[in-house]
Amino acid sequence: MNKTARLALHWQILIAIALAALAGSLTGEDAALFGVTFYSVYDFVGRLFLNALKMLIVPLIASSMIVGVASLGSGEALGRLGLRTVAFYAATSLCAILLGLAVINLVKPGIVDGSPAGEQLALQSDVSQVEAMLSGRSAGDVVEIFVRMIPQNVVSAAGDNGSILAVIFFSLMFGYFMTRVGPVHGQTLLSFWKAVFDVMTRMTEFIMKLAPIGVFGLVAKVVAKAGLSAAGPLAVFAACVLAVLALHLFVVLPLFIRVATGLRPWGFFPAMAPALLTAFSTASSSATVPVTLDCVEKRLGVSNRVSSFVVPLGATVNMNGTALYECAAVLFIAQAYGVDMSLTSQFLVVLLALVTSIGVAGIPAASLVAIAIILTAVGLPPEAIAILFVFDRILDMARTAVNVAGDATAAVIVASMEGEKSLLKTP
Repeated sequence: MNKTARLALHWQILIAIALAALAGSLTGEDAALFGVTFYSVYDFVGRLFLNALKMLIVPLIASSMIVGVASLGSGEALGRLGLRTVAFYAATSLCAILLGLAVINLVKPGIVDGSPAGEQLALQSDVSQVEAMLSGRSAGDVVEIFVRMIPQNVVSAAGDNGSILAVIFFSLMFGYFMTRVGPVHGQTLLSFWKAVFDVMTRMTEFIMKLAPIGVFGLVAKVVAKAGLSAAGPLAVFAACVLAVLALHLFVVLPLFIRVATGLRPWGFFPAMAPALLTAFSTASSSATVPVTLDCVEKRLGVSNRVSSFVVPLGATVNMNGTALYECAAVLFIAQAYGVDMSLTSQFLVVLLALVTSIGVAGIPAASLVAIAIILTAVGLPPEAIAILFVFDRILDMARTAVNVAGDATAAVIVASMEGEKSLLKTP
């Protein structure tokens, strides 16, 4: 096996981005070989990769949510421990989303010198069509969101990625009542959906192994059309996301610990350093679970009874950093198209970011699938996620570290509420 094959995925993607920038700038839109333009080849490769991501949406989200809900479906998990854990997950994810929403609205990275950055980013969809899809939204659309949550035909909804909210609702219901049909059928169904989720996780991992090729096509296409000027708005967007992730990690989560437990939160970071560094390097919440459990139990003093429930569940349903990024990315793309999203549209983004972050698998770049869902739901072209790949790897690593920190924070708070003593010092 050669050295290139042994390179970590993030290095392969970074190399692909560099080569794509070089290739795109050298070939432009018109250079051709045997009558075929390089631009059309870039577009072909990029579209294949995007289609592969979209293919995963329904089975990945459905199986992940059914398994996650089923794990809460019986015994003590539905009691005090489960309710406290889920309430914390929802609260911190909502805080993260609103932080991202506020900063992107304030800084407006999708606007350059007073004009939308769509042309610089080579966004090809007709802006007037995008505006038409987003215009005219009112408070009535909020009601319509909840109407669309309950599908008339779940099979039809599953066949349309734009109706994913209905699939999520059905998955929540199915996962809950799956535990109410008795142990024989319930365990059979749970084994089936766990197997489906494992298969979808492996498929996602396989497709992400092809990410360097797909990213090359997507980035080369953007550079060939718009030149290297696309890096400017994307760098500002990436800086905004990193700043908000840092704010959530070092301010919001410690505040939750301080207010909910009365403990001094700053010992949290040295204790969790191995898990946070593992999460950052692997960009996988699921892969980090063993390290997270070790740090939470041995360094923070949380019992196995609490940690074995909170941490694995959090690796599936508690995605603070992912939820923040999803919201920020959708608003950035809307700004780049020159679309002023109404409060109703932004509410829809917040709701979908909260819900889809629960169903995103804890593996690298899985949030891109969720972003495609939200873009489709609010009327923005899902193909626009192509521009996010330039800085996605470093942002994926950062938001995964925030996800893991959120899981550990939940474990500390829930353990404190259960009457356990933490190794964190009191004032």
